Amino acid sequence: MVTSSEPPTSMEIARLLLDAGAVRFGDFTLASGQRSDVYVDVKKAWTDPGRLERLAQGLARHVGDADCLAGMELGAVPLVVATALVVHRPLIVIRKAAKEHGTRQRYEGEIAPGARALLIEDVSTTGGSAIESIEVLRAAGARVDRAVVVVDREQGAREKLASVGVHLTALATLTQVRGARA
Repeated sequence: MVTSSEPPTSMEIARLLLDAGAVRFGDFTLASGQRSDVYVDVKKAWTDPGRLERLAQGLARHVGDADCLAGMELGAVPLVVATALVVHRPLIVIRKAAKEHGTRQRYEGEIAPGARALLIEDVSTTGGSAIESIEVLRAAGARVDRAVVVVDREQGAREKLASVGVHLTALATLTQVRGARA
């Protein structure tokens, strides 16, 4: 894959995902429990260094004044790490569940009180996992008012996050991914 220093456009992101085999059409049950004829697995794209670099360049464009970057295991972690390397900001990895030993924290990394955290996700559908991540970050003292996702499935995540004071930005929407398929 040829990389560029310019951030990718939404249609480039959509093509990158399609070319990586990260988008499948059929009959699927999503993490939200909803059924869909499209499954987006960004992990298929971030396992390739060139594609991960392009995704990180796209995400980096939205970092702004964030003090740190955060994402939940597993799908967001390589995206957060790669973006942190581009923008030279610290990162936070949010666990799906607290460890049963040691500190029993829900996250790894340092969160300074009042730090502005940017939440990064791979795919958003209803916003449930994003809300969970936001709650963990806020409980640790971070301020979270923005999130960026590789693909917004346009099924309520934007509105759900807005209801808790978080603006969601997407590198691409499911509509754009479907359009890039043609």
